[in-house]
Amino acid sequence: MITAIFILAGIALVVGLGLTLVNRTLPQNDQSPLDELEALLPATQCAQCGYPGCRPYAEAILAGTADINRCAPGGDATVTAIARLLGRHTATVDPAYGAYQPGHVAVVDEAACIGCALCIAACPVDAIVGAHRYTHTVIRDECTGCKLCLPPCPVDCISIVPLRPATRQAA
Repeated sequence: MITAIFILAGIALVVGLGLTLVNRTLPQNDQSPLDELEALLPATQCAQCGYPGCRPYAEAILAGTADINRCAPGGDATVTAIARLLGRHTATVDPAYGAYQPGHVAVVDEAACIGCALCIAACPVDAIVGAHRYTHTVIRDECTGCKLCLPPCPVDCISIVPLRPATRQAA
């Protein structure tokens, strides 16, 4: 009886060590399929796809309730990456959800801005800064060009322009 216990303990020890070794040598993927899919999306939170943000859209894709071709800000490259991840056929962005416009940002005409702060509340990525009754400005590196700041502006002082490389000003 004691011999059987030692044999089983030895087998358990060998199997445990083997599993530990395999666990350490195999590549680890701590991301869930939802996290992987969301990482492919542009994080604009623009809602052009019909969902309130990128994560809800990713959830709908995984649930099979949304097509993979609704992300206009991500363009065809994003659709292709999603198709590869999910093992689906590649498609192009459905024009019903907008047109791909790479490299656009919002710009505030500071002379016309009345400081109402409505654009700040509308920005899904907190790219607009300023205080109530003071001029606002856009952090261009944070702006995704989603255009959600345009409708709430009562004086139409915000425009979407092509992103240009930063230029240095002479001192």
